[in-house]
Amino acid sequence: MGMKLAFSTLGVPGTTLPEVLALASAHGFQGVELRAHPEEAVHVGLTPAERADAAALLRGSGVEPLALAGYVRVAAPGDDAPVLAELRDLLRLAHDLQAPFVRVFPGGESAEADAIAARRLGTAAEDASALGVRILLETHDSHRTGADAIRVLGPVGHRRVGALWDVMHTWLGGEQPAQTYAALAPCLGYVQVKDIASAEDTTPLPLGAGVLPLAECVDVLRRGGWDGWLCWEYEKRWYEHAAPLPGLLAAGHDHLVRLLDGTV
Repeated sequence: MGMKLAFSTLGVPGTTLPEVLALASAHGFQGVELRAHPEEAVHVGLTPAERADAAALLRGSGVEPLALAGYVRVAAPGDDAPVLAELRDLLRLAHDLQAPFVRVFPGGESAEADAIAARRLGTAAEDASALGVRILLETHDSHRTGADAIRVLGPVGHRRVGALWDVMHTWLGGEQPAQTYAALAPCLGYVQVKDIASAEDTTPLPLGAGVLPLAECVDVLRRGGWDGWLCWEYEKRWYEHAAPLPGLLAAGHDHLVRLLDGTV
C-alpha cells in the first residue's frame, strides 16, 4: 500500500470542515487529523445531527478522517472516572465520524504515572474495542520518547491501544529514530512529522527547513516495512507569527513525497 499523507487541523485553527477537506483534496493529502476542541469544527459537543453531517462531508470528500486529536491526559493525577469519561466521549465521536484513531497525551506528574496510565488505558481499551476505534498515546510531555511510552503500553498489551510517534518530542528527548521505531513498531498507529529551528525555538517551519531528522525517520519506517500514515502537524495554533499553513501545503506535500521516494 505504501505510506499515506495527512495534515493536522492544528495548522489551520478555526477553519470549517469543508474548507479543511478542500485544502486536503487540492494538495494531494489523503487524510486529516482533526483537532477535537470546542474552538474547532469537530468536538465532543456536536449533536447527533451535526455528527451525521460531518460524517457525510468526510465520506463525500474522499479525504479520510485519520484521527481525533484529543487532550485527555491519561497519566494525570487524580480520580480515574473523569479521565475515562472524557476519553469515552472522544471514542464515541471517533466512531460517529468513522475515524480509526483517537490521540491522548500522557500528562504524568508522579512516580505512579506509568501505572495510572496503563490502568486507565486498559479499562478504556474495552470501550475502544466495542466502538472499533484505537487509542494512541502520543510521545509527548512526561513520556516524550518511545522508551517512555512503551513503559505504559507494554503492560496494557491490548491491540486497541497503541502509540503515536511525534518526531519532535522523541528528538527533544534524545532518542534516535531507529531506537524509537524499535520500541514502538509493534504498536505504532501513525507518525506526526514537523520541522523546527532548534531545541530552543520550536516555532513551526516548512518541512525540510529545520533540524528534525525527517529523512532518517522515514528511512527507518521504510526499512521496517511500515506502511501507515505520516501526518504533518504544523502547530500554527500555538505560534501566531508562524507562516499560514495553506500556502505551505503544496511544497510540504512534495517534500513528503520526496522523503517517501528517498530522494531528499
